[in-house]
Amino acid sequence: MAATRLAQRPQLSEEVADHVRTRIMSGEVRPGDFIRLDETAAALGVSVTPVREALLTLRGEGLVDLVPRRGYLVSPMSRQDVEDIFWLQARLSKRIVDRAITRFDEAALEHHARLVEDFEAAAVTGDPDRVVSAQYAIHRSINRASRSDKLSRFLNNAARYMPYRLYAEDPDWRSTALEDNRRMLEALRTGDVETAHAVVDREFTNGAELLVAHLQRAGVWDEESDEDRGPTLVAQA
Repeated sequence: MAATRLAQRPQLSEEVADHVRTRIMSGEVRPGDFIRLDETAAALGVSVTPVREALLTLRGEGLVDLVPRRGYLVSPMSRQDVEDIFWLQARLSKRIVDRAITRFDEAALEHHARLVEDFEAAAVTGDPDRVVSAQYAIHRSINRASRSDKLSRFLNNAARYMPYRLYAEDPDWRSTALEDNRRMLEALRTGDVETAHAVVDREFTNGAELLVAHLQRAGVWDEESDEDRGPTLVAQA
């Protein structure tokens, strides 16, 4: 793992947790692998303390387990676990968009349209950091319009599990996301709740399918099992 120095900040342990969480959810480290405190600290250019704090956070999220006298290892994760994460995001997002769609005024719609244009520009460059930032801004616009602070926080907590760069680096995903962003903008303009829900369903169903396929290729699951399959998001939404 290439060394990446993170600046010393009060939220440093959260940044470390984000880094390790992304490695787990993208399949860079697999269930049963140990997360070494010293190695992780050296790779990130930080002390062991924020790494330990980060792993305690991830333990609380069920992503790692503490093995006495041996350290932290990545917890088991099934296809159903992944699908459940996206199902939850879809459910929360629909609730949020139901409220937001009635509260977008002309100024907010113009601002949202500019955010969609920003995403398009970022997608053309293929810069994953710009793509992630632009997509985050679009979702934040809807969340703020909904005036549902608690729901937005729950959604944000669920979204932490998504390895955003994995998607942002995929040109097919960027193309689909741009189409979905445009459809959502039109739905917000016209108050079309049905279309808005359809956009949410496709976004999170595709997200789950892409991640499951990626983790399969990464060898996270060695064998197919009925228990791992889980129902599709659209059926549950």
